[in-house]
Amino acid sequence: MKRVVVTGIGALTPIGNDIQTFWDSLTNGRSGAGRITKFDPSAFRTQIACELKGFDPSLFLDRAELKRTDPFTQYALAAAKEAIEDSGLDFGSMNPYDTGVIWGSGQGGMLTFEEQVREYADNDYKPRFSPFFIPKLIANMASGMISIKYGLMGINYTTVTACSSANTAIMDAFNYIRWGKAKVIVTGGSEAPITEASVGGFSSMKAMTTRNDDPQAACRPFDTGRDGFLMGEGAGALILEEYEHAIARNATIYAEVGGAAMTADAYHMTSTHPEGEGAGTAMRFALEDANLNPEDVDYLNAHATSTAVGDISEIKAITKLFKDKSKNLHISATKSITGHLMGAAGAIEAITSVLAIKHSVVPPTINLTDLDPEIPADINIVRQEALEKNIDVTMSNTFGFGGHNGIIVFKKLK
Repeated sequence: MKRVVVTGIGALTPIGNDIQTFWDSLTNGRSGAGRITKFDPSAFRTQIACELKGFDPSLFLDRAELKRTDPFTQYALAAAKEAIEDSGLDFGSMNPYDTGVIWGSGQGGMLTFEEQVREYADNDYKPRFSPFFIPKLIANMASGMISIKYGLMGINYTTVTACSSANTAIMDAFNYIRWGKAKVIVTGGSEAPITEASVGGFSSMKAMTTRNDDPQAACRPFDTGRDGFLMGEGAGALILEEYEHAIARNATIYAEVGGAAMTADAYHMTSTHPEGEGAGTAMRFALEDANLNPEDVDYLNAHATSTAVGDISEIKAITKLFKDKSKNLHISATKSITGHLMGAAGAIEAITSVLAIKHSVVPPTINLTDLDPEIPADINIVRQEALEKNIDVTMSNTFGFGGHNGIIVFKKLK
């Protein structure tokens, strides 16, 4: 099978609207959290989130595109633009069928749905729906609009596996390229979930933090004081490319995609398996796919959303897999800084894993001051400040409602 490498990256996040700003904020532990500004959150249990700051979609889209797209698609187009430019690819010189788009989103056009239903109700339930309602709403429109924007006529679809959506997209892109079905695939994920219905729905599940008086300390993975996840928004894009194609055009290569795997918990609609069975098996399968052993992994970006059950089940999976082979392994939970970008989480955390290799830096887990006693004290969780170390192999974990487990392994190109 073909080798697959990462040749471009783009990020639109609560801590930075481009890669450089994102990475600087991440490694310095600058939280993206604050009070919700997109609507009045006063009546909600959770009134805080990690919103984008200063993002102007008109810098990336023309007037017609703005009218026809939901924010989750706008975010996708912005991140894809940076990644494509970063890659140096000239699509005009390529066969358009050699390049595809595989994107991930858990919710799609949630804001569009809410606005249209509200307008329907305000109009005494007389139908007056926008002709763009459905195109703006459906989750596959992000991949469709990226392909239309750049004339990419290869494989094109969107994956929906809740908070594992972006990792599912990335591993599918990896597979299609290594099977020889594409030369290049634009992949990643986007989400625009900070809406009244979305925040209200997750709040009713008691899944989100209610630490409203201290937003920047609200997301506390692995900490005894954690009380739920903190919602985020944005997008991450990666350009995956066949190794020989990248070498032939003298492309800059960030890292190689080593392996990937998915499993299902087959346990519960919204809760992870308490012993981390599916998660641990997916991690093992991903390493086997990469022809690597647990002791080869230098850095693991944990899914760790700051929920009581989820954090512990992931740690159980990690300790079972790595056992006494984890002395070189360092772990961090970067959602403590970015918030949880839902279907886009895997994309920005994959980018984090790639940049960790490039810069030899493990980003920190902030707000971890009192380690949960169920977590072994000898686990190397990087806290408060970034750690400099040589990193050859990284693992990025994602888990989604429905029991979806998606793991990707990246490695330094050798």
